[in-house]
This record gives sequence, C-alpha cells and structure tokens, in this order.
Amino acid sequence: MTHRRSLTRSPSPARQAGMSLIEIIIVIVLIGAVLTFVGSRVLGGADRAKANLAKSQVTTLAQKVESFQMDTGRLPGSLDELVTDPGNAPGWLGPYAKAQELNDPWGHPVEYRTPGESGPFDLVILGKDGKAGGTSVDGDVRYE
Repeated sequence: MTHRRSLTRSPSPARQAGMSLIEIIIVIVLIGAVLTFVGSRVLGGADRAKANLAKSQVTTLAQKVESFQMDTGRLPGSLDELVTDPGNAPGWLGPYAKAQELNDPWGHPVEYRTPGESGPFDLVILGKDGKAGGTSVDGDVRYE
C-alpha cells in the first residue's frame, strides 16, 4: 500500500499559533473605525441634548421673569434682578433664579431684552456658537 500525501495539508501547529501582522493591522483598523463612529454619535448626542435643554431653559426662565413681574408689578431691568433684590422693587419675593441659570448650556449669558420684538420681553439663547443666527445646535432659541 502506498501512502499518498494530501494535496491540502493543514499548516503545522507552529504556523497556527497566532495572527499574522496583516491580520493584526486589519483588526486595529476595524476597532479604530468602530470607535470613531461611536465617538461621533456620543459627542453629537451631547450637543443635541444641550440644544433640547436650551429650549426648556428659555421657557423656565420666562416663567421666572413673569413671576417677578406678578410680585413687583414691573419687568426686571436685567436678569440679575431675578437673583438679587434690586432694592427698588417693592414686593420682591426672590430669589427667582440662581446665577448659573442665567447662562445657557454652553456657558454664554442668556440675552434679555425689554421691550421685546413680539411681546413685553425677549429671551434668546444664541446656541453653541454664541452668535446670532445659525442652524442645528448653533441656531438661536427664543422665548415666544
């Protein structure tokens, strides 16, 4: 009986024990791609969350301005009057807000204008970039 050699030999045990350099590079590149994708989603989600927070913050701050007006009979001259007694507002029952509430989620001061364009006052958060106008997370958030 003749002993035939197999045409499809399996590699020796020494060759099977590990990954080649090419395989390692491919795995590292794939891991990097996954991390880049996940990182962009997570960071983008943080900006979207801050934009949503800005919308609720402007509404809450408007309610505090209206509470000040109901108690004192006038609108505040600046948002600082919500935090500290201005001294010339009889009926002031504040503080109506904390100092950190006067800044938007990105750390910029909330803009307050009296009289407002379409009402007695305007509250505007200028978005992530802190500039008027813009789109997406850089867009303005207004109380109307």
